[in-house]
Amino acid sequence: MTSNPPNRPLIEVRGLHRYFGKTKAVQDMSFKVFPGEVFGYIGPNGAGKTTSMRILATLDEPTYGNAFVDGFSVVDDPDRVRRRLGFMPDYFGAYQNVNVYEYLDFFARSYGLRGAQRTGAIHYVMDFTQLDKLADKPIDGLSKGMKQRLCLGRTMIHDPAVLILDEPAAGLDPRARIELREMIALLAKNGKAVLISSHILTELAEICDRVGIIEQGKLLAVGSVDEISGRAETISKVQVRVLDGTERLITWLTARDDIADIVQKDRGVAFTHEGGPPKQAELLKQLVQAEFAVVDFASKTKSLEDVFLHVTEGRVQ
Repeated sequence: MTSNPPNRPLIEVRGLHRYFGKTKAVQDMSFKVFPGEVFGYIGPNGAGKTTSMRILATLDEPTYGNAFVDGFSVVDDPDRVRRRLGFMPDYFGAYQNVNVYEYLDFFARSYGLRGAQRTGAIHYVMDFTQLDKLADKPIDGLSKGMKQRLCLGRTMIHDPAVLILDEPAAGLDPRARIELREMIALLAKNGKAVLISSHILTELAEICDRVGIIEQGKLLAVGSVDEISGRAETISKVQVRVLDGTERLITWLTARDDIADIVQKDRGVAFTHEGGPPKQAELLKQLVQAEFAVVDFASKTKSLEDVFLHVTEGRVQ
């Protein structure tokens, strides 16, 4: 494994696109994840989380754009990427007549580990995931929480620099979720870059350094939970009604960088606006100065919950 400078990302996604016919599953996605960082994906089913994760795991190829793991391209150097990455899918098979030790031994061999190195890796992983007392237990008899631990162990058996975890806490009870979060935090503390997906922002808030909100294949926001919360609190839903000139109003609003989601409603126009009350007052002043006959101007501040509910409407392509 290469030595990664602290300021160089272990994951870098650059202008990633993935199309399936007319369906744009991933659209112009870009972000970075650094050593020791946990980056959370949040979005509804069909948003593009798993597709982009599969591309990073070299299980799919982008339509265009690229992604890099520890400096190696998933397109040009997939073999090197696989040695540096562990992928935990949202579902994995439970094989009959295989116990915990045998399951981990199989994957250790698959990654080319031999002799004492393989044995040491298996024992380290079983100790880390606290599966050492279940070494001889058939895996089809494990609880959901223990199976998730085993899948995490399989993912980290070759000591990868990058871990990609797709909905790892799905179906777990509260205690198992807490224990999983503790293991992920420890992996990050050990210098791993962790990319983790979830439907629920609150589930990611306690563990992630940064999160990305994704919908319809696009990253809508990237930053720490506090940063995204701060942005959400300054995004307002505004509705304006003028005596005449509605089409001119829409053109005027469209030209502004702080206005989005413009919709004509009845005799008015609704949109989202970046800014709290002072900026809304300035916007109203500018509307009047632009000679719009404003007869109604109403706004509602968009909370983080509003943003979350908007993202998780489940809109898919």
